[in-house]
Amino acid sequence: MRKYSWLHICIFLYACHNTPSYDIIIRHGTVYDGTGHSPLQKDLGINGDTIAFIGDLSGAAAKQRDIDATGKAVSPGFIDMQSWSVSSLLQDGRSLGAISQGVTLEVFGEGNSMGPLTDTMKKLDEKNQGDIKYNIKWTTLKDYLTYLEKKGVSTNIASFVGAATIRENVLGDANRAPSKQELDKMKGLVRQAMEEGALGIGSALIYAPGFYAGTDELIELCKTAAPYGGIYISHIRSEGNRLLQASDELIHIAKEARIPAVFYHLKAAGRNNWGKMDTLIVKIDSARAAGLDISACMYTYTAGATGFDASMPPSVQEGGLDKWIERLKNPEIRKKTLKAMTTPTNDWENLYLGAGAENIICAGFKQDSLKYLTGKRLSEIAKMRHESPEETIINLVVEDHSRVEVIYFLMNEDNVKKEIRLPYMCFGSDAASMAPEGVFLKSSTHPRAYGNFSRLLGTYVREEKVIPLEEAIYKLSGLAAARLKLKKRGELRPGNFADVVIFDPATIRANATYEQPHQLAAGVSGVFVNGVEVLKDGRHTGAKPGRAVFGPGLKAR
Repeated sequence: MRKYSWLHICIFLYACHNTPSYDIIIRHGTVYDGTGHSPLQKDLGINGDTIAFIGDLSGAAAKQRDIDATGKAVSPGFIDMQSWSVSSLLQDGRSLGAISQGVTLEVFGEGNSMGPLTDTMKKLDEKNQGDIKYNIKWTTLKDYLTYLEKKGVSTNIASFVGAATIRENVLGDANRAPSKQELDKMKGLVRQAMEEGALGIGSALIYAPGFYAGTDELIELCKTAAPYGGIYISHIRSEGNRLLQASDELIHIAKEARIPAVFYHLKAAGRNNWGKMDTLIVKIDSARAAGLDISACMYTYTAGATGFDASMPPSVQEGGLDKWIERLKNPEIRKKTLKAMTTPTNDWENLYLGAGAENIICAGFKQDSLKYLTGKRLSEIAKMRHESPEETIINLVVEDHSRVEVIYFLMNEDNVKKEIRLPYMCFGSDAASMAPEGVFLKSSTHPRAYGNFSRLLGTYVREEKVIPLEEAIYKLSGLAAARLKLKKRGELRPGNFADVVIFDPATIRANATYEQPHQLAAGVSGVFVNGVEVLKDGRHTGAKPGRAVFGPGLKAR
């Protein structure tokens, strides 16, 4: 038996005592740090919720998990700039559709937000809920985010305050300008939301009641948000016939309010408008060259998804859903509405004319009696019912007592690729994160809900080579975090929160299709949110370490 001297034992104990250790070590991965720089093969150490070290950890030990990421990309978690998971996360906090793609932060607030809410707004929301039912136990936007965090979510969450929500607090669904006193009250609500951590103002200007807001009203709200470090993000007033004029409005708001501005889902919608994309890009470049902070986000598909409210004049929708349906039952108003739906106009955004009945898919109904139509084209449903397509639209809205969830094919591939290449482009799903099970299967959805980010990395980076992988990751993480003015997120660097994704660049892909959208993406093997392993070997662990993330205006209370 070999004998050891006390000197040998002391040296051994000293070495053990001084061997660095981390809770989690990810070894031998190709690290894309989220800055756009070329990747390097490095190890990454995590302690608690924080990235502790990036470099050579060959002599270090892992206390909890030691992961071999050989052949895999290791990157910051992806940021969904336009998530609609506000109710789906109340139903299922795992956020499986997003987590499976590497998303670690979901950002809400396109036009509407989950606060501030009046008692009337709460009652209307609970009355008009679809497949997912929930009780509203919050009032302010911060209340909602902290409620969701306490309930348990796997992704981090953040939100803009909706311009339409602010308007509805004071004016309801009225189609008029606010008085000075009403505008002052609206600005007070914006101020409160910003101090409670809203990222800025989000608008959606083709929908009632957001459509009713004038440019001056939006400027005043943005002027209120700007001193808190807020930004303005907008579904502009037209992405079709008046795309360029609507873009001018966003740029004008940014200039007058001295606020950074972002286009939601930048696009040229409708075949007749596809050629406007080059002019729009020149317009944005000119504004940026003049010193304005203008940027955009997008989804990676040629179809959008919204409701049949985008196929009817906003004027008929004044007063909310019940009033809208009541008007549609009036023979005279119905006749006028049918004419408006089939008449080209620049006064409002008509997605029915932009797409055409054969390019519209019905994706979600509230009433069980109509769910058999899910997944069918509008042209097919109209033929089944022996009606014109526009009559079918009106009848379905009345029968379902909802706007009906709809997919519109509006864009072309050339423009999608052109937009992906833009240096200021980030990405947003414009969809809810769901799971292919349970209540979510009661309706269809747009494949972007399960595939927006994986499609970018699989189809447009690996297969089409539109942009290199390091640029795509930068746009999904570091650029998005900088755009939102978030600290300690978006880049892999010591001291930042450990939102980390491990994926295989050779196999990452979106599996969701328009015909079968409820399919999880493939290729992501690991996801950490605030240092907690949420996806392990491609399977959700059930962990829900997501946190509410607040904007720079947050005040301690």
